[in-house]
Amino acid sequence: MKSKIYLYLFLFTALICLYLLVSGNKMQNQLGERKVKLEEKVEQLQDSLQQVQMRFMDMQYFALENNDDALAYYDHLNLENPTRYIEDKLLETNERKGNNPLVPYEGMEGDFKINKIKVLNHRWIVADFSDGKYWGDLIIRYELKDDLGVDFELVDHLLYTRSQ
Repeated sequence: MKSKIYLYLFLFTALICLYLLVSGNKMQNQLGERKVKLEEKVEQLQDSLQQVQMRFMDMQYFALENNDDALAYYDHLNLENPTRYIEDKLLETNERKGNNPLVPYEGMEGDFKINKIKVLNHRWIVADFSDGKYWGDLIIRYELKDDLGVDFELVDHLLYTRSQ
């Protein structure tokens, strides 16, 4: 009887070992496949990130922060961030009651105010304006003076038609 118990115990242990071996092998294969898929996904994401970085660099090409020649015009003013200073001065024109004085249109749903600003170099700005429903773009020439005053002059403007 003892020998049969040992035989059954040995067979039972052998079946458990066989089960663990087969399931471990399957698990290892699945993890290997998952690892390959994740490596492919990481490679895709790295390629996408590189494309986004290249696109960002292209978009930043026309920016005062990246234009050393244009920034040289402001070295003597000792401004920490000339772009931010110019943007702030342009946004101050929004504080006036009514439409922004640089926007040549009367607001239809409210007052036209400047929203987004892109300082291109030491002379030009591209800005977006809106009244909440209608919007447009401005090209502005500016001059930053030695006394840190800024003069703005509207060069061109565009009001988008609203498609219903």
